[in-house]
Amino acid sequence: MLDATLKTQLQEQYLTKITEPVELVSSLDDRPKSRELAELLDEIAGLSDLVTHVRADDDERRPSFAITRPGADISIRFAGIPMGHEFSSLVLALLQVGGVPVKEDAETIAAVKDLDGDYEFVTYMSLTCQNCPTVVQALNAMAVLNPRIKHVAVEGSLFQDEVEERRILAVPTIYLNGEEWGSGRTDMKQFVERLDHHAAARTADKLNARAPYEVLVIGGGPAGAAAAIYAARKGIRTGMACDRIGGQVLDTMAIENHISQVYTEGPKLGAAYGEHMSAYDIDQIAGVRASRLVPGLDGELHTVEFDGGGRLQARTVILATGARWRTLGVPGEADYRNKGVSFCPHCDGPLFKGKPIAVVGGGNSGVEAAIDLAGVTEHVTVVEFLDQLKADDVLLRKLDSLPNTDVVTSARTTEVDGDGAQMTGLQYEDRRTGELHTLAVDGVFVQIGLLPNTEWLKGSVELTPRGEIVIDEKGATSIPGIYGAGDCTTVPFKQIVIAEGSGATAALSAFEHMIRTSAPVAAAAR
Repeated sequence: MLDATLKTQLQEQYLTKITEPVELVSSLDDRPKSRELAELLDEIAGLSDLVTHVRADDDERRPSFAITRPGADISIRFAGIPMGHEFSSLVLALLQVGGVPVKEDAETIAAVKDLDGDYEFVTYMSLTCQNCPTVVQALNAMAVLNPRIKHVAVEGSLFQDEVEERRILAVPTIYLNGEEWGSGRTDMKQFVERLDHHAAARTADKLNARAPYEVLVIGGGPAGAAAAIYAARKGIRTGMACDRIGGQVLDTMAIENHISQVYTEGPKLGAAYGEHMSAYDIDQIAGVRASRLVPGLDGELHTVEFDGGGRLQARTVILATGARWRTLGVPGEADYRNKGVSFCPHCDGPLFKGKPIAVVGGGNSGVEAAIDLAGVTEHVTVVEFLDQLKADDVLLRKLDSLPNTDVVTSARTTEVDGDGAQMTGLQYEDRRTGELHTLAVDGVFVQIGLLPNTEWLKGSVELTPRGEIVIDEKGATSIPGIYGAGDCTTVPFKQIVIAEGSGATAALSAFEHMIRTSAPVAAAAR
């Protein structure tokens, strides 16, 4: 299961950190996947004297295994074989159960330990999902910290009957105490916020207690990270507040056009942003969402208010809130989101194995999604509003070579059909004839571009009809001392490298603004 390089890394770099005994307790059957899991667990156990593998067959999900510490009440289980993106989750769980401290801020750890209640979490994930490890690792760590928290991570492709019974068509999907609780990327702080009713008030108090910044960056993606780094390098008090470090990049799989990197993946690049910012004196505040901007007048401090009641102030503000997937805006779409309507082919594609699906959008993202999904699903129909696909020729040639794909152009999507529990079809209008058609598909992947995260800015800075922040060549907005950067602005070409450059431009402009506005008034002529 593990190649020689991976074994060496595990044995010499990771498992040597374990200080407490760890038992891998498996439940297996006669299927090939159980034999694969047994082989993996035996290999891991052979790399450390403190790790053992025992077969108990005491769990109904097979193949599965628990990671336990003898004498400790820790409940972590993987149902499936945690390779791919989930291998890092397995390694972290081994380390944390084996006595390596959980890496999280002290306040969040204390809040997890103080959670009053019994929480049995089940996460449905896929090995190709880049967002799933965040959820799995957070809940595993919480189960190590608090014995009243239990967690099972279920590989959806191996437990199709369970997935279909619960009608799970998106990952990660999280169940709590037998009821669907949530979906999507969720970190430990966000879990605490939802489970602890006092968390929001504590967060607001912490924000209100912070002294004003010289530069406050709102957003943690490529533009926000670059802006914060460039500002901090000037030696000025810099803060960053965002929902998540990495932003939309975290939802991106393959990145092959980031200069100096032939290939990387979104979560890796997002982590690199956080690591780079940590090398500077940047007050990073994650897990918060801005709700209102109150510009300062006549040199007063600008104020940013957040959900939950907290606020921050600064001499200059850089708005780098990025963008999110654009939705179709048709009846049924919201009703069947995560029940057939999806935006991430890498995450949710395996859940549609052997089923017919549609992809709406004929640009590069849409055609790339169709190509990926064709290898998993029964059939893929690309639905494009224009009279031809807009993707690069190399992608169109690849799509055309696949036997289980077809393309519908000049098609305006009008409705998502469903049976009340999950999606059953997609309706569209032929724009040339006006005729209505229905595609009988089990899922649709929406790939029609991005929408700027700027609704909270209406009435404060100038926005375009599309909601983009209007900026000039220096990143300046319509309000002195407030700058914009990245995909939420009018900067052309929404690309990672362009967002980084615009973040740097905004930071340098903000610094220049502070120099000019703080310069002493010229003495009167004598």
